[in-house]
Amino acid sequence: MSADPSSLQELFTKRVVLMTGKGGVGRSSMTAALATLAQRKGVRVLICDIGDDPNDYSPLARHFGRDRLPSQPEVISPGIRGVVLLARSGQELFLKSVLRSGTLARAALSSDALRRLLSAGPSFKEMGVFFQLLTLLRAKQSDGAPVNELVLIDMPATGHTLSLTGLPELLLRLVPRGPIAAALREGQSYLNDPKLGAAWVVAIPETLPVSECLELLEGLHKTGMPTGGVLMNRIPVDPFSAAERSALESTLERINPLGAEGFRRPVLARREIARLRAGTKLPIIEVPELAHSAELIAGLATALAEGLKP
Repeated sequence: MSADPSSLQELFTKRVVLMTGKGGVGRSSMTAALATLAQRKGVRVLICDIGDDPNDYSPLARHFGRDRLPSQPEVISPGIRGVVLLARSGQELFLKSVLRSGTLARAALSSDALRRLLSAGPSFKEMGVFFQLLTLLRAKQSDGAPVNELVLIDMPATGHTLSLTGLPELLLRLVPRGPIAAALREGQSYLNDPKLGAAWVVAIPETLPVSECLELLEGLHKTGMPTGGVLMNRIPVDPFSAAERSALESTLERINPLGAEGFRRPVLARREIARLRAGTKLPIIEVPELAHSAELIAGLATALAEGLKP
């Protein structure tokens, strides 16, 4: 690991952490690994992904032996609970809070016209997800402690992340008063407070993911979302010394044999990591490349735990 260990340690003190990044970089694996590590540290952790339908396949759930996360929070692994965030669930919760009746809320959402409006209207989907998340953050135990000490969200894609983090500011300009505005401001009190909320960007050391990572970091800053750092996943191990590389390079340039790309991959990876470091002052946690197996999440959790050591 190559970052101040306190940067990763702080992740486990947050109430809500958004795991984001380009598709295919290992967001779900990292979310599962961080949840495993949080559970080992005694944190009550809830993992979430965002779906359009409760029956959607979930890569995050697969790390816990399921095809999908439940529509209501439940234990999916010892010490870890899971739930899928659905726009309709959040919309029903919001209407219930306004109408003071779950029956009336469900009746309202049974209207075809209202369902079409909520599906098509700009920001209505994000608002539903936002309010369901807020409800999970509000939940208290009998002693007043939060039910979910840490909520880890496997975000679906870069654009969805910025839509969610930019939602409060956008809607508050249109709806500055009333129950919607109150919910948005309460949600902001979690997401935009660096003591309570953070986004962590997952990337891999390749050109396009690093470029998108830098763009995403800029976008998060513009929406006021605190950013904890970057989890640079799948760092290839370099089995060659500098002298061995120098001796082999001229030969490879002449004949370009099968496997030459793999030989150059560690060098290209270090180049992309250097480009990322030049573009941000945020902590970068390097995670080694691990084989996909039943032990992947445990291995990632162990690798991340190394980042907590001074």
